[in-house]
Amino acid sequence: METKAENACFGGVQGVYSHAAATTNCDMTFGLYLPPQAKDGDVPVLWYLSGLTCTHENAMTKAGAQAWAAEAGIALVFPDTSPRGDEVADDDAFDLGQGAGFYVNATQSPWDPHFRMWDYVTDELPKLLFGEFPLDPDRQAITGHSMGGHGALTMAMRLPGRYRSVSAFSPICNPTKSDWGIKQLTAYLGDDHGQWAAHDASLLMAEHGFDGPVLVDTGTEDQFIELLKPETLAQAIAARRQQATFRMQPGYDHSYFFVASFMADHVAFHAEALLG
Repeated sequence: METKAENACFGGVQGVYSHAAATTNCDMTFGLYLPPQAKDGDVPVLWYLSGLTCTHENAMTKAGAQAWAAEAGIALVFPDTSPRGDEVADDDAFDLGQGAGFYVNATQSPWDPHFRMWDYVTDELPKLLFGEFPLDPDRQAITGHSMGGHGALTMAMRLPGRYRSVSAFSPICNPTKSDWGIKQLTAYLGDDHGQWAAHDASLLMAEHGFDGPVLVDTGTEDQFIELLKPETLAQAIAARRQQATFRMQPGYDHSYFFVASFMADHVAFHAEALLG
């Protein structure tokens, strides 16, 4: 692992690190914020998964999460959104290829040699982090924005017991029925709709639910709301009687201005679950 940068931040340290990842068969970069409480022992972890076109940097520099994480004593992990490099397959469209891993393990050419973001985020990166930093593997939570909200919700529901809480900002809720999903799931997973269903938050909510609290925020003026399909997740939550807070925030769009506006709420929500 190589240290790219470490900066003092709200009494803690905002670091950026890279390493050779076996799952994605390329170098990967991630951000990690350690709050001041990490000097005294292991701290809980909140994973933040970013959206289309983003890297580890977007939320790290725009979401304002470090101030609230420092106050609560929670570490923040900012993985990248896809494998990257000259040898990694890509596409001219912004919503496929590098920057658009969709948090799945690709089974189709030319994506399958590198695009294994599910295994990277749920297996390889956690093993690295918990082996190198003062983090508590028994106290994890997960959140994300847009494509990352999709990833956070699906990981939380498919890995029961891993995360104590899950939240999402404007998540892609029903990718098997959306142009933000059908295109990517076909490219990465082929025509096996059984594999598709394993990455659809609305279908997973209806079938499995989540064994903890859920918080979802979406803006009423989100320019991509027809692609996000928040109503499908809301319906699944209601039908299952899932413990959840689902909010449509009036006037807000899809940008990081929206994310930053409600980040304090989300960190406090996870702090309650992680710290009790």
